[in-house]
Amino acid sequence: MTKRKQISLWVMGILYVVAGIMHFVNTDFYLRIMPSYLPWHRELVYLSGIAEVLLGVLVLRPPTRTLAAWGIIALLIAVFPANIHMAMHRIPLQPGTVPNLLALWLRLPLQAVLIAWAWWYTWPDVPTQPGT
Repeated sequence: MTKRKQISLWVMGILYVVAGIMHFVNTDFYLRIMPSYLPWHRELVYLSGIAEVLLGVLVLRPPTRTLAAWGIIALLIAVFPANIHMAMHRIPLQPGTVPNLLALWLRLPLQAVLIAWAWWYTWPDVPTQPGT
């Protein structure tokens, strides 16, 4: 694995661990963006937080990396309706502020970027030349 890919992997893993912890630290934010048609809002927020922490750790381990990367992709697809809900209902990123519509709508294609990033780690490692 190239040095660039290793650094990117650690950034991604840490990002998911921190994002998962935020589900417990800032639960109210996640509850606000839950689509009304889903049941058990608090439980789903906690479950997705646990999944993010677990997948963020597992993607850093070579034996579980590929499976964890596919898990991240599945998780991103699963939470996409909450991002759509947030944009359609103009739920601000910060409570009590005016919603930034551009930021809300840009979160949607960002999901594709995050999926592509995780997908990169589903590929088998190619041996690298010394110094890369």
